[in-house]
Amino acid sequence: MSLRIPLRPLTRILDARARGENPDNVEKENLRLRHEGVRDKMRIRAESRLLLVALCFVLAFGAVGTRMAALATSAPTEPRLVAQEPTILNTRADITDRHGRILATNFATNALYAHPQDLVYPRAAAEGLAAIFPEMDADDLHRRFTSGSRFLWLRRYISPEQEQMVHDLGEPGLLFGPREMRLYPNGSIAAHILGGASFGEEAVNAAEVIGIAGVEARFDEELRDPSRVDPLMLSLDLTVQAAVEEVLAGSMSLMGARGAAAVLMDVHTGEVISMASLPDFDPNARPRPLLEGDQADSPLFNRAVQGVYELGSVFKTFTIAQALELNLYSPFDMIDTTGPLRMADFAIRDFSNYGPEQSVTDVLVHSSNIGTARMARVIGGERQRDFLDQLGLLEPTPVELVEAGSARPLLPPRWGELATMTISYGHGVSTSPLHLAAAYSTIVNGGTTIEPTLIRRETPQNGPRVISEGTSRIINTMLRSVVTDGTASFGEVEGYHVGGKTGTADLPRPQGGYYDDRNLNTFASAFPMTDPQYVLIVTLQEAADPSGNQPRRTAGWTAVPFAAEIIRRTAPLLGLRPDVEHPLGLQLSNSSN
Repeated sequence: MSLRIPLRPLTRILDARARGENPDNVEKENLRLRHEGVRDKMRIRAESRLLLVALCFVLAFGAVGTRMAALATSAPTEPRLVAQEPTILNTRADITDRHGRILATNFATNALYAHPQDLVYPRAAAEGLAAIFPEMDADDLHRRFTSGSRFLWLRRYISPEQEQMVHDLGEPGLLFGPREMRLYPNGSIAAHILGGASFGEEAVNAAEVIGIAGVEARFDEELRDPSRVDPLMLSLDLTVQAAVEEVLAGSMSLMGARGAAAVLMDVHTGEVISMASLPDFDPNARPRPLLEGDQADSPLFNRAVQGVYELGSVFKTFTIAQALELNLYSPFDMIDTTGPLRMADFAIRDFSNYGPEQSVTDVLVHSSNIGTARMARVIGGERQRDFLDQLGLLEPTPVELVEAGSARPLLPPRWGELATMTISYGHGVSTSPLHLAAAYSTIVNGGTTIEPTLIRRETPQNGPRVISEGTSRIINTMLRSVVTDGTASFGEVEGYHVGGKTGTADLPRPQGGYYDDRNLNTFASAFPMTDPQYVLIVTLQEAADPSGNQPRRTAGWTAVPFAAEIIRRTAPLLGLRPDVEHPLGLQLSNSSN
């Protein structure tokens, strides 16, 4: 602790008086020294503070300069905002076809909402909105505007034109909230595959887009992943899909069909190049599901995947393929086709009488129920069921659609001898057209299992083998004969060697039995049969050819001509050149498997 120096020390006062000096000068001198000491301390303190401030400035500018130098020498990157709280995730990847053409994308738009307390003229605002949006009622809007609510949603999204018209109303209480909506630029094309999307969690300035059906729902999590850069590429070909849908629409119109479906599949990769179901819908304005009645009447119903039907004689191909593979028959073995073939109280008949016996090949070419049933009886129910199971006909297809899981084939409660015989020609088991496409791909591609996929892939599947390559070649020749000499003569497309099998199945009555005048007509085809690349399934429900004296309801008159038209239009789009060097196609040799 320092001692304060007195201003008038007694010793110095006495000395000053002894020398005859003025004692007051001692006090003045001490006061001056004290003031100088205080001044020196303040100067040192100020200089220290200035030095500290200067040092801080030097450090700050040094840090800024160092950071600037680091940024100048580093690779450029986009700045990122770090949110402290979770926000609504409104990103969603595009969906494209196999060639990169956009099938689904996001579109920047605005939602419309109101702060009623800020409306200057509620009645005028209500009438203006009703004029812009026909579904709105002016009286109802006015009632809502004057109900005391402080916030009202009016539209979840609006077009730029509608936004401008609302803006022109000049009401400060009508506000816009930015968001993105899902846009399907091709309208109804591939609607059942894409499915559709809707808004999930919503806020004033954002809304998440979630898939509600089709591949949008199946790949919802992947499409919403913000780290995803590439679009989801499907196996579809947009041009082929448009052509298939156009031909199907024409078939429904000309044949008066209630519904139609088609599946075009690569027999080696399992890629679904086109899949159509009519009637369809526009996913930009997806209709509401039916709350009553038959769901199959809804345009949302995917007949190619969700519809399971008794497909008729197209199943005969599987019976004959199994019989050949088991070496029970050869293509030229004769089968007793005298009829009717009775089993208990049930009689199996043929559509036409082709004589008391036919070769195995003619059983397929002429579509003999009796001949096929006799072969199935030799095969046996257990082996038949196992073979159909290997073809994927007894379980839902693994295709990448949320609806596929519900399309479970319908099987007989008891797989006895009668069921074995009727299933051999397509009655007693109900499957979808997509099931049929995958099974026919397995039969014609050399005998290896194919699972359908909607995702673009480059390599063959090479699944488990079901039949040998030799059996596959024989069946391909038989299917070609069905077109050149049998029930599918209208299926010929010059240069593409079409092969296939027709199927005409009576539709079941809800109360039991079958309709006499309502059919499901199917043509399961493949091309070119010299080296099969694609399988095409065309199905028409309740179609009839009106060109004759009586309506003709068989597949040969209804489904087959339109399948040929689809092949005629799409084969060049698929890169297949017409083959003019082998006009007769394949020929059977007189040898067994």
